[in-house]
Amino acid sequence: MSAIADVARRAGVAKATASRALSGRGYVSEETRSKVIAAAAQIGYVASPNAASLVTGRTQSVGVIIPFISRWFFAEVLESLEQALLARGYDMTLYNLPTHSAERERVFDFFLARKRFDGVISVGVELSDTEVAQLHRMGRPLVGIGGETPGAHTVAIDDIATARLATEHLLTLGHTDIRHVGGDQAHQMDFAVHTKRLTGFTEAMRTAGLPTDNGFSACAFTVPGGYEAGLALLADPHQRPTAVFAASDEIAVGLIIAARELGLHLPDDLSVIGIDGHPYAEMFQLTTIEQHPRNQATLTVDTLLTELENTPTTTTTHLVTRAPTNLVTRSSTSPPR
Repeated sequence: MSAIADVARRAGVAKATASRALSGRGYVSEETRSKVIAAAAQIGYVASPNAASLVTGRTQSVGVIIPFISRWFFAEVLESLEQALLARGYDMTLYNLPTHSAERERVFDFFLARKRFDGVISVGVELSDTEVAQLHRMGRPLVGIGGETPGAHTVAIDDIATARLATEHLLTLGHTDIRHVGGDQAHQMDFAVHTKRLTGFTEAMRTAGLPTDNGFSACAFTVPGGYEAGLALLADPHQRPTAVFAASDEIAVGLIIAARELGLHLPDDLSVIGIDGHPYAEMFQLTTIEQHPRNQATLTVDTLLTELENTPTTTTTHLVTRAPTNLVTRSSTSPPR
């Protein structure tokens, strides 16, 4: 069986350099890394993960817990997490984490405890203090995406500020009769995303001196949800607003479809803005606040691997890195007629 010494000799580098190039730990120039990888491929060398683990104490594996894998935001994050981890030489094990239940307890009590992960990434899951403490006891550094998690470093947009910005865009255009269509307050996503986006809307309206009574309609965070809410909100021409802030791009797309079905023209009869940066946004010429889930994923991987290199595995850092968002203006919004 080929050994690391054979790879080093063929690549014309020291054994330590060849090891760094193949493991992804420590600095190696891209030119040298390419030479070492090519040499390893030529002689069929494959590093033993078990041997590397014995030497370094690392498994080069990360556990990822996530509530959904089919919804757009989560699918974008998941794909980018995998790409970023693979590029850094790490494997990924995925756990589709249910709400608080016996199945969720088994993930923490059995699977995460049995598997030897170097760290854990939590995507859109509001972990309890007990669950965070359990990960720390197992020596698992934790980085989250989607909201603040006490005892962990998290990457998240500011949902209140983002919703406020979306509403302020409509206000700046001159709209005063604005409604918010968002998630049901009685059935929250983790980290109270529905409430935070309603709060941002309410703050912007009150700052502008405008009423917020009857300014909110609840629906599912889906295109059909937005469509149903749109039909109900826009059907009566005497009660119809001039603008709508939708809590997600999918809701906004559903609203646009409903508006067209009712004979309305955007943006002459109605302005609509969403949040996300979904591919549908460009297709429907939707003005939106982009939140870049792929960038959030890459930043999360960088954060986790930095913690692995620079801090003890029992870190209890409580730090939030705010992921940037940006307004993209398209033809779904304009000043009111």
